[in-house]
Amino acid sequence: MNGEPRIKKPKFSLARYRKDERIVGLVKTTDHKILAVWAMDCAERVLPYFEEKFPEDERPRKAIETLKNWIKSGAFKMAVIRKASLDSHAAARAVGREIAARSAARAAGQAVATAHVPTHSIGSAIYALQAIHRATTGSNAHAAVAKERDWQYQHLLRLRKEFAS
Repeated sequence: MNGEPRIKKPKFSLARYRKDERIVGLVKTTDHKILAVWAMDCAERVLPYFEEKFPEDERPRKAIETLKNWIKSGAFKMAVIRKASLDSHAAARAVGREIAARSAARAAGQAVATAHVPTHSIGSAIYALQAIHRATTGSNAHAAVAKERDWQYQHLLRLRKEFAS
């Protein structure tokens, strides 16, 4: 404190990122499985926030593994996908506080739900951004989120090119 002014962390807006036309436009024209890979990659980047605080709780990791299995096999069982997603969201609720771990678990829950509805991929990306925002202190939060959002956009473009080849 030492008499230095405290810089307030800017608020995180879920709505702002849901309307990000740069990504929403890409999602609308991207193959379902590419979106699943993208959602999984977004969630995996922040999953350590959860796993480091709650190493005994494997529900978010199991959600990611369930999605990986669907991507590889194409075998879809709604009950399996729904359970993995709901379990990961339950893990988020169990955290109880608005911390990065909670958002990371939600990112995993949204990622696996992409197997059912492709646009859930956007939810995974947004919750990953929220996890980064919550993990970053002070005024650095906005820059960290912007950097991650740029990675998400560029990564989706790369995946589209990779799978088109």
